[in-house]
Amino acid sequence: MAGGASVLSDDSTLSRIDTRLYGLERVLALVSGLAVFSLMLLAVASVSGRNFFGQPLPGYVDWIEQAMPLIAFMGIAYAQRDGGHIRMDIVVGALKGRALWAVELITTFFVLALMLLLVWGTWAHFERSFDFGAPMWSRDSSMDIALPLWPAKLLAPVAFGVLCLRLCLQVWGFARALISGTDSPVAVPLVIDAATQARLEAEQLMGRDT
Repeated sequence: MAGGASVLSDDSTLSRIDTRLYGLERVLALVSGLAVFSLMLLAVASVSGRNFFGQPLPGYVDWIEQAMPLIAFMGIAYAQRDGGHIRMDIVVGALKGRALWAVELITTFFVLALMLLLVWGTWAHFERSFDFGAPMWSRDSSMDIALPLWPAKLLAPVAFGVLCLRLCLQVWGFARALISGTDSPVAVPLVIDAATQARLEAEQLMGRDT
């Protein structure tokens, strides 16, 4: 399972690219959070309409379908950058130095290869739905209020593409660490133990209070 992680930075090219990409990832994560909030408002409107006016919100399920890719995919690159995804640390947590960076490099590379295949597959899925000559540029639509489905299908390759950029940076970072043997590589999540994580969170809260 994933623990707390920290990401170091310096004035290197890798770190500067990491910081800029992190800004984009934070925006996408914010969009994902706003999608969750919007679904909550839609649920309130639909239930209120059913209870007070005998008519739920038209196309409620259709809008949920449109929002699902925003919720499911837009924040994955942000979580990858901060080491927030679920993973098994039993073996990796016991490794140190170049052995650790080698394992991280290999696993990150295979994840990158998988995500590139998913970008290819989801883009093909989007292309089957999109058509400039069709009404609303769509060959398919939702069942209730006929929303075009291609915008939702486009979100998957976009989010996966950003994740691929993040994984490329992490492959670069782990490769640098493997070559140099450093204990403090930049632009990659460094797993920290629970005690250190609690101390950092406490220091952050104390800083906000002051």
